[in-house]
Amino acid sequence: MTTIKLKHEAVIKKLEAVREALDALDLPNPPKAAGKNKLTYVTKCHEREQNIHQMVADYKKAVHKNIKDTKENVDLLKEQDKAIARK
Repeated sequence: MTTIKLKHEAVIKKLEAVREALDALDLPNPPKAAGKNKLTYVTKCHEREQNIHQMVADYKKAVHKNIKDTKENVDLLKEQDKAIARK
């Protein structure tokens, strides 16, 4: 039977590194209209920029949740390993 060893500290460090990299990802808000002129092309570009900004924000939220869930699962595995070792 193969033994799988969990290196809890290493996993937590990697998760923290991922979280820090994700927090460093900053996409500035799209600029507001600069003038009174209305061009269809510019309007479409602004809409795309807003959509991209929203997608990045949603992505960051999802990844933060994944990091949190993964950390909880790793902690649970560590506790289970300790419980098995006590038996």
